[in-house]
This record gives sequence, structure tokens and C-alpha cells, in this order.
Amino acid sequence: MSKNAELAVLADTPLLLPDQLAEAAESAVKEILEEAASANTTRSYASALRYWAAWFQGRYGRAIELPVPEVAVVQFIVDHIARRSAKGMTWELPEALDAQLVRARFKQRPGPLKLSTVVHRIAVLSKAHQLRRVENPCEQPPVRHLLARARRAANKRGDRPIKKTAITRRELEALVATCDETLEGLRDRALLYFAFASGGRRRSEVAAADFADLKRLPDGGYVYRLQHSKTQQAGPSANSTPDKPVLGVAAEALEAWIRASGLMEGRIFRRLWTNRIGPGLSPAAVAGVVQRRAARAGLDGDFAGHSLRSGFVTEGGRQGVALPALMAMTEHRAVSSVIGYFQAGGVEDNPAARLLDKTAVQP
Repeated sequence: MSKNAELAVLADTPLLLPDQLAEAAESAVKEILEEAASANTTRSYASALRYWAAWFQGRYGRAIELPVPEVAVVQFIVDHIARRSAKGMTWELPEALDAQLVRARFKQRPGPLKLSTVVHRIAVLSKAHQLRRVENPCEQPPVRHLLARARRAANKRGDRPIKKTAITRRELEALVATCDETLEGLRDRALLYFAFASGGRRRSEVAAADFADLKRLPDGGYVYRLQHSKTQQAGPSANSTPDKPVLGVAAEALEAWIRASGLMEGRIFRRLWTNRIGPGLSPAAVAGVVQRRAARAGLDGDFAGHSLRSGFVTEGGRQGVALPALMAMTEHRAVSSVIGYFQAGGVEDNPAARLLDKTAVQP
């Protein structure tokens, strides 16, 4: 068949205009976006959009529609970001509306929102406009300039993002020491070691850990295949592998939990009712294990599930582990992101503060 004949056959199919997307293709795009998004991202976006709808209804007395006017986005910013004034810190959200949003559980507590929360909610609204291919008010210069100034003002006030306290090896051993030989103790010990040793796994990744992805090594230890992670949503990376080793004491703790629980399939870490095993833990429950064990260990700090991830990177830095090796375990792609997790601990523990303690090497 000649090239012209092939084109003639193709011409029999429905033709599209260059600036239009076929209905089937538009549906395919939506399905691709939904499949690519993690459950956490989907929940986060849905929560942000619900808040936008509730705030808009309360502020303007009508349902939100896209495109949202630029002035409404500016109003959203000044309603929720605190600023310094002659009367002290203030913001524009009416008290009655604020209380109503809290009662309806769109907000956790009255008052302004964190700057990071406002930035996230504007980013979600921006994405909604992009997907609808309508004029995007969130990208307009007045909105971008106001957000930039809000960040600068927060920095001048000394407001900084509050990071969870890192759980390094020292804190991890203190947490593990609180775990006894009960079923709950065995589970928590295995969970803590697994999350840390496999690369500082996120709480959602620990909750999703499944026996189908766990492989026993002939000479002891395990390899866990991380099937779903935040990083892997963007596709495979040449610098990492989804296979994460669980070795040494972490493997021993995992084996003890598996043997005691009798589990062979499904979620690895489960809810417990005394000695009765239930469904898999939620991400929030994973964070609860960390916080509960930290409290029992008498540790001071703001601990959560992410403390294990931050602690893994911090401990690796302290022990001189090469950054590429750490990134291969954590699945980070950007060096700046890994550095953001690194916490030297107490200022007196920072090895860079003791350079003068060492004998200078002469050339």
C-alpha cells in the first residue's frame, strides 16, 4: 500500500480541529491524571477544593464557579494570612464566618491559616483552572506579588516552617526499647525498624506495605519492593531502584512480627485488638505509633511519621554516608530536598562546629 493510500484510509476517520480535544481524548486525559495521583494527593486536593467552595459560599453568598475572579483570590489571601498592623496581628476573615467554617469542620480551629496552607490551596485552585483550560487568576501578577510579599513578611517576623523532630539512631533505639514481647510490642518494633531501615519511608508507604512485595533473602534479611511512592509517580529514576533492603536488626524484628502474627498475605502492619489482628493500619495510625512510643520513651520533641524519614537522612549524614546512596534509599531526586530534611540535631552536635578541634593537615 502506498503512502497516499494509507492517508486515504486515515481520512475516513473523524477529523478533529487542531485546537479542539476529542471527547474520548479528554476523558482519557482525566483518567491518566486520576490514575497518576496518589491517594494522599487526591485527598489533599479534594479537601482544598471543599474549603474553597465553603469559603466562597460564605463570603459571596453563591456557589463557586471557574474561573474564579482575581479579586476573590486576593481576598482569600488577606482573609487567611495574618499580618502585622498598628493593632497587632490581624487578618480579614469575618469572625462569624470563621466560626461557621470551624463548626462545619472545614477548618480545624479559628484564626489565620499557615502560609504554607494558603499557598497549597491556591496551587490547587490554580491546577483546577489549568485542567479546565480557563483564565487562571492564581497566576496573575497581583496574586503572585502578594504571596511573595507575604513570604517575605513572614521571614522578617521570624516565622519558619516547623519541622518534625528527627528520629536518628539514638532516638530510634529509645523508641524500640519501649516495645515489649506482646503482639503490639512486636508489631511496633518491626514497624519502626522497617520504616527507618528501608530508607525512611513515609507513613503512607508504611501503611501500604504488603506481603506481596516482600522477598526473603536466602542468607537472611528481606528486600521490600516499593511499588507506590510519591517519587515514583513521576516515573522511574536512573539513580534509584524500587527494591529496598531490610537487613540486620530490622529484618529480625520483622521476622519476629511475622512469626507471632501468623500473617502471610495482605498488609504487613495491622490494627490490633488485644491479641486479635484487624485490617491494615492507616497512615495516621502509623504516625500514632511513633508519637506513642516517643511519649513512652520520655523524648522531648514534635514527633510524627515523618520524623523517621528526616532521621534516616540526618543519621546518614552524621555517619558520612554518600548522598547518592541516601537518595537511592529515600527516592529523593533533588539534592535540595534531601538537604531540607537534614537536621544536625543540637547545635553542639554539629560536626562542622568542631573543625578547629582537629589538627590541621599541612599541604
